[in-house]
Amino acid sequence: MKISRRLTSLALACSVAAGLAGFGATASAQTAMRINISVAKDSHQGVAIDTFAAEVDKRTSGRIKVQTFYSGSLGAERESIEAVQLGTHELTFSSTGPVPNFVPEARILDIPFLFRDKAHARTVLDGAIGQEMLAKFESKGFKALAWGENGVRHMTNNKRSVNAPDDLKGLKMRTMENPVHVAAYKGLGIVTTPMAFTEVFTALQQGTVDGQENPLSVIMAAKFEQVQKHLTLTGHVYSPAIFLMNKAAFDKLSADDKRHFLEAAKVAVKANRDRVDADDARGVQELRSKGMQVVENVDKARFIKQLEPVNAEFEKQFGKANIDRIRNVR
Repeated sequence: MKISRRLTSLALACSVAAGLAGFGATASAQTAMRINISVAKDSHQGVAIDTFAAEVDKRTSGRIKVQTFYSGSLGAERESIEAVQLGTHELTFSSTGPVPNFVPEARILDIPFLFRDKAHARTVLDGAIGQEMLAKFESKGFKALAWGENGVRHMTNNKRSVNAPDDLKGLKMRTMENPVHVAAYKGLGIVTTPMAFTEVFTALQQGTVDGQENPLSVIMAAKFEQVQKHLTLTGHVYSPAIFLMNKAAFDKLSADDKRHFLEAAKVAVKANRDRVDADDARGVQELRSKGMQVVENVDKARFIKQLEPVNAEFEKQFGKANIDRIRNVR
């Protein structure tokens, strides 16, 4: 009887061990990666990373799981890009705000009024110029998977309605940690205060800064209407976004999985841009309904005129031919 019981226990132990071994094999066969954004899940960036994660899961039959993190829970944009460069995180989706700190050549994309509209910007980024720029990330420890979109940036503030460049003078505005933006906004008479996006709502709420500038998608996702009275549709900068992956992590993938990641990023960019378009279509009405005062019709030529000295510096810095090459894409 005792022998029979021992044999039964031994068989059960062997069965459990075999099951655990099988579980271990399954677990080790599945790779987990992380991707972070600085804004909320219900946003154009949330749509981007959620779509990307779903596509990777589908294309790799669940072998690779991309875990999604929102609202800067793994760090603000600059921290997140640093983490990807170091290999602490595998992936991030970020605006180009802090990107020039890592890949200086990308600064050219942030010149105010460089692009005629979103369609022009998308054509440039999806074409030869954009692909050449993506390749420049590789020597810095990144695999740039695709250009996404943050949208066209507009000005908000708590002090006064902005109808012309002179109305911006003396306003203390949060800007991205981006040298091109800082130089341009100083040229408009703005007192610039670079800061990480994750700090902006509190800074506006406490009056540390008077205003900020962002696409409608970001303004709505961040609920800035709660802490800002005035919105002006300046459309002064087109703001790209980018899928970045640690280069060593990408290089370890099989040829098929590399293709899966690049294709997943393309599908995610389409969903991301569609959400930006939807947000732009409904944004003004929604923000007005929540109490913001909106100036829709702006004479952009006056802003461009005000920026002539700054643009002359940009031409020296980036080369007029390089700027014209972007402007002339049809």
